[in-house]
Amino acid sequence: MTIAEPRHRTSASVDGAFHVRWLGSVAYQEAWDLQQQLVVGSGNHLLLLEHPPVYTLGRNGKDEHILVDPAVVGAEQFRVNRGGDVTFHGPGQLVGYPVMSVAGTRGGGMTDTAAYVASVEQTLIDSLAEFDVEGQRLSGFPGVWVEDSYGLSKIAAVGVRLSRGRSMHGFALNVDVDLDWFAHIVPCGLADRPVTSLHTLGIDVTMAEVVDVVARHGANNLQPDRLVERQDVAFRLRTADLAPFSRGEGPGEQVRPERAGVSVQLGRRLDQAGVSEGLDVSARKPKWMKAKLKTDPEFLKLKRLSRELNLVSVCEEAGCPNIYDCWSEGTATFMLLGERCTRACGFCLIDTQKPLPPDPTEPGRIAEAVDRLGLKYAVLTMVARDDLDDGGANAVADTVRAITARCPDTRVEVLISDLKGSATSLRTVMEAKPDVMNHNVETVPRIQRAVRPSASYARSLTVLARSKEAGFTTKSGLIVGMGETFEEVAGTMVDLRSVGVDIVTIGQYLRPTTHHLPVHRWWTPEEFDLLKQFGEEELGFGHVESSPLTRSSYHAGSVAEGL
Repeated sequence: MTIAEPRHRTSASVDGAFHVRWLGSVAYQEAWDLQQQLVVGSGNHLLLLEHPPVYTLGRNGKDEHILVDPAVVGAEQFRVNRGGDVTFHGPGQLVGYPVMSVAGTRGGGMTDTAAYVASVEQTLIDSLAEFDVEGQRLSGFPGVWVEDSYGLSKIAAVGVRLSRGRSMHGFALNVDVDLDWFAHIVPCGLADRPVTSLHTLGIDVTMAEVVDVVARHGANNLQPDRLVERQDVAFRLRTADLAPFSRGEGPGEQVRPERAGVSVQLGRRLDQAGVSEGLDVSARKPKWMKAKLKTDPEFLKLKRLSRELNLVSVCEEAGCPNIYDCWSEGTATFMLLGERCTRACGFCLIDTQKPLPPDPTEPGRIAEAVDRLGLKYAVLTMVARDDLDDGGANAVADTVRAITARCPDTRVEVLISDLKGSATSLRTVMEAKPDVMNHNVETVPRIQRAVRPSASYARSLTVLARSKEAGFTTKSGLIVGMGETFEEVAGTMVDLRSVGVDIVTIGQYLRPTTHHLPVHRWWTPEEFDLLKQFGEEELGFGHVESSPLTRSSYHAGSVAEGL
């Protein structure tokens, strides 16, 4: 089942939906932090994913049950607040985190933990049955077991936490995981019980097939009376992710007219994501996509000052259609860390050559510009700098401090990259105390890897979740017209609101060059209005800026002032 379009839906049906997401590979700390923010809300979610190698100890876990130093074998280690002892998560294992409200079934409305664990186990038992595997329970030992040549072997671990009727953590089903990882621990504290997997049992099945089955039975067993809204990040191709054009190798050959100039790799990622159509390069823009040229004194003043101070403006570098409107009003977004990005997103015009070292004078020059322009609200964005240990966090923090010191009445918004998922780097930015923490999710889960192959949907949600947990006003943006559906955008807005995002911007994609993603379609002003209405009236965002020409920094000051 899918979510109906917002105009056909009520707030009650939004709150009542079960949001199922396949997120791909997600670092354990990121998934844990994402759960921590989701669990304080009221929404119902099932996160399905894989982890890089990691050992986790539950509340009752014994340190001696980890037999080697995890770092020596290339794994992480965490002690967490779920039940159970020690277990392993890694590639080839499907991990599921139901973060949801669990109905009270005992006296006084208390949650029946045993009944909830049984429903999680039943999800796995029902799923295994579809692959002709008989899963069993073992009294006193949560999880799912199967008969094999060793007697009973564990194929799925279950460890949950229930607090105030809300659940987190969940289950791990061994699909095609390397079982040697379990030799470094005493799995679940049971030295005499071996571990197995579907592939060890001779079941030739892909992770995608298992995800489909577990998602369906998870909905049936965990939230049987709710509407199901599911979105998946596309499974990775076994080919290089970066488009050849970003490495100067040319576009390759394409047979579709709308993909003329697009690299073969980018075309494959679009096919994988199910984006099979698009507008021809020569297609004319609709009338509502035409911005009026303005070159009044304020516009010319800011342009001249940018040149004098050797500043990089994202307004110019990214070809923003609002440049004349914003600059004429004396508002601009300053781009930090140069004009070269270490990522090659399919929608972005910014240069992808090898970046230059950070300029230590940049924070002071930007603070001077903010002062000379008399800005009440400054927006700082950045190129992705994966070449730097901190992802560029210190440069952002230094610029915020420079502006605050020189212009104490100026409010500052930062629009940051995901900083490679580093919680430490994000903390560096937050310690500078910007007024708004902005990070763009950009698009819906299904086409993330076509649109921004070096990023991660789950990581973006985690950046926003961590920012909100720290008490900041949070903001994110979406670009539409790259192959997404109305329903998918609505579902992504649900995800953003579920991690506490306050402000959302939504605008139409404009193709910078023929090497970039084709425009799939032009969204109408009426559709943008519907998204704004849905976000503000049904989801409760503080503000949704939604129009064809909207970009992340459009009306940023007035919006933040109005919250």
